[in-house]
Amino acid sequence: MSLRVEDMTCGHCAAAISKAIETGLPGTQVAVDPASKLVSVRGGTDIAAIKALVIKAGYTPSTV
Repeated sequence: MSLRVEDMTCGHCAAAISKAIETGLPGTQVAVDPASKLVSVRGGTDIAAIKALVIKAGYTPSTV
């Protein structure tokens, strides 16, 4: 599943988002690309939970 995070602008943002998801949903694999503003998550099936973790980290996710 993929999310677009328009306010992700750099590697620091990408690391914060990745850490938030991996910590909040152990067992997930996260690929984050600040250039395309895409976050891909494997192993997490609850989109609402993933979005909530990204929001808690301070970013604004939207469904792709």
